Amino acid sequence: MAKIILTHEVTGLGAAGDVVEVKNGYARNYLLPRGFALTWTKGGEKQVESIKAARAAREHASVEAAQAQAAKLSSTPVRLEVKAGDSGRLFGTVKAEDVAKAVEAAGLGSIDKRKVEIPAHIKSVGKYQANVRLHEDVSAVIDLNVVAGK
Repeated sequence: MAKIILTHEVTGLGAAGDVVEVKNGYARNYLLPRGFALTWTKGGEKQVESIKAARAAREHASVEAAQAQAAKLSSTPVRLEVKAGDSGRLFGTVKAEDVAKAVEAAGLGSIDKRKVEIPAHIKSVGKYQANVRLHEDVSAVIDLNVVAGK
């Protein structure tokens, strides 16, 4: 097991500044090359404190912004045009990236595709809902209106 310091939030693992133990291959092949983590050292403890202090300062301001964006996202339905057959069945499925692009196109701000959670596969036109984690304590439910187009 490798002990690492996270520099970014990793879903299912922790937030920036957390010290976690993961399997060696996961650290060596995924987290470290992508810059999501640093190897833990005694000197790294100072980095942990600075990362946590910076995160605390950002979070204080970002909670209010996230709540404002959540209210905006929850109140406005998002139209999502996708390729579909005559029967309304989609060619493929709606992905989190598609939802993030549609939200940005609707003028509701930009969201990270990794923060979008679609509860079930969307394979036909209709009305659906998706969850967006805007902040650790703030999430929003987006109403999706999937229509045939393109």
